[in-house]
Amino acid sequence: MKLSGIKYLVDQGTENIWKNKMMAFATFCVLLISLMLVGMSVLFYINIDSIIGGISDKNEIAVFIDDSATQEEIDELGNNLSAIDGVSEVTFESKDEAFQSMMKSMPEYERIFSSLGNDNPLVNGYKVKVHDIDRVSEIIDKIEQMNHIYYIKASQEFVNILMELRRVVTLIATAIIIGLVIVSMIMISNTTKASVFSRREEIQIMKYVGATNGFIRIPFFIEGMVTGFFSGAGAFLLTLLTYRSTFSILTRNVGVMNVIGLGSIIPFGKIQFYVLGAYILAGAFIGGLGSVLCTRKHINV
Repeated sequence: MKLSGIKYLVDQGTENIWKNKMMAFATFCVLLISLMLVGMSVLFYINIDSIIGGISDKNEIAVFIDDSATQEEIDELGNNLSAIDGVSEVTFESKDEAFQSMMKSMPEYERIFSSLGNDNPLVNGYKVKVHDIDRVSEIIDKIEQMNHIYYIKASQEFVNILMELRRVVTLIATAIIIGLVIVSMIMISNTTKASVFSRREEIQIMKYVGATNGFIRIPFFIEGMVTGFFSGAGAFLLTLLTYRSTFSILTRNVGVMNVIGLGSIIPFGKIQFYVLGAYILAGAFIGGLGSVLCTRKHINV
């Protein structure tokens, strides 16, 4: 096809949007709402998973060391802990540091602590953080096999709750997203069919005068892509405003935010280009493909 022919078809596609403003606007709105609903659901799931991950990062395995261990053996134990696959951080806490921390956290028992004098009942230890809470049990099993371990403390019940919560959230979010995708596709399909149906006579006339299937479809394809492009851009702007407003409300109190794990919410600035690209590509693809598929019935005359 000549360049002039391509330009003509592109012009026809863009002009059709203005000629059929009402149907184009209806398609735009349906696509925008559908993209935003699915997009916001995906972002909600990603942030819930990030929050659960942030809470799990605060979960530590406390490894207490046998008092008979020498400094060399303590250092070796620390190296062995760091070498475990899945461990993200290992921090040594001497028994003196642990004692001072205990006194600060329980000031009401100051007199009891003072009565101990120089007798420190605590032992040296390591605080171990893991990458994935699903591997806590596996890592504890490996630590138990090491030498000079006095005691291991881990909130296994808390870990199990987080694992179950993540599983439930994943299942619910997946079901919601799949449901929204199906509903959105039905809405988009019906709207696109209505748009093409309103111009069925135009398609049939073009077919009768000898226009090829490609010649008829390309303007509809371009029209759908352009409408989808702007629907994606609109969905992005609405998502941006909604996300930032919600983020501002949730993160207003930094202290509370960190305690309940909201510090793990992803700032929109970190993902905005991915979201924009996903919206525009999805909008253009769905709009263009839907228009082409819906013209097939009226082309076969």
